[in-house]
Amino acid sequence: MNDKKTNNVLLLNSSAKLTGSISRKLAAQVVANLEKHGKADSVVERDLAAGLPFVDENWVNANFTPADQRSDVQKQTLSLSDSLVDELMQADTLVLGVPIYNFGVPATFKAWVDMIARAGKTFQYTATGPEGLIADKKVYLVIASGGTPIGSGYDFASGYVKHALSFVGITDVTIIDAAEVASKGIEAVLQSAEQQISEIDYALSA
Repeated sequence: MNDKKTNNVLLLNSSAKLTGSISRKLAAQVVANLEKHGKADSVVERDLAAGLPFVDENWVNANFTPADQRSDVQKQTLSLSDSLVDELMQADTLVLGVPIYNFGVPATFKAWVDMIARAGKTFQYTATGPEGLIADKKVYLVIASGGTPIGSGYDFASGYVKHALSFVGITDVTIIDAAEVASKGIEAVLQSAEQQISEIDYALSA
């Protein structure tokens, strides 16, 4: 009997650039290292570059209609969101490639968060406030920027991503800092980020 735990990786890229993207390059390196250390038996990639639909009135109404009362149209409205939630649930490890655009995350990444933050599925309301329903997942968050330092007062990306993940119960996040390309130079930033990736203890992954 083989009771070895399968490690499923979800690679989520949100850079608008399909070529020459620092966040894509480094996220791919994290996945390669996970595979090298036997921590990626399967990899599902979700590329957000083409965009996701934004939440609208129809989506909200469908989402807050009890599942057993939804019309076929409402079920279809939520079908992409359901698929995104399933991908998230099935993953043991998340690798997120997130560039900083105008001090925050790309709109496509925000749209992904809106699609997976589902009351009753990924979080629930309690007497003491919202409670995440997802646990035991490891996240490697690659953040690249032209001039925004990670953790600075005008970095509205890294804190947002960590908070959004913790809202659904995911708290184990390692940041790979690939910021300030404009001032530090691309080679220096890549060298530093690649060093961070090489120093990760992948045994701590899911």
